[in-house]
Amino acid sequence: MKPILLAALTLLPLAAQNQELGLLLGTLRGSGAPALDAGTALQANYAYRFATAGPVRLFAAVNFLANPQRKVTSLNPIVIRDLASLYVTPELKAKLGTGRLQPYAFLGAGLAVYEHSTLTAGGSSNPGPRTSNTGAVTYGAGVDVSLVKWLGLRGEIRDNYSGAPVFNIPTGKRHNTSIGGGFVLHWGK
Repeated sequence: MKPILLAALTLLPLAAQNQELGLLLGTLRGSGAPALDAGTALQANYAYRFATAGPVRLFAAVNFLANPQRKVTSLNPIVIRDLASLYVTPELKAKLGTGRLQPYAFLGAGLAVYEHSTLTAGGSSNPGPRTSNTGAVTYGAGVDVSLVKWLGLRGEIRDNYSGAPVFNIPTGKRHNTSIGGGFVLHWGK
């Protein structure tokens, strides 16, 4: 009985906090050359409310956005064939209101991780690195629609602006924009 009581007392402070977990599915599109095909965006976002000022609630959050594969479109035979990407971005989120519709905006910065294909567009072995890391800035907006106290729907548009993957040719920084929707779980209200 004591371990159960100890666990309950340990978790009690967490229950008094306002937290949320968003799970989204969407599409990811990139800018720049060489062109990247659209791909699937899988997102998980954890947020903790640390302040309230009138109708505005401020959250510290961390977002994970993964894309398993996007094809690279290029006539250049040394360019990589495809790539996978992961963006891990801590962020500050401001949410307006406490009613059924709760719009929000966010800004953050973190890390972009790219995994490059083993082959080039020409079918040769990729001479470049298998993975690369670069900084990423994320920003965007969305809206939560409350269904019940602990569950809602979420729609969001997000841009991850980062350094480029190693395409084996010179390129510049890239915008990777995702549009997604899914569920958000709330607890500790």
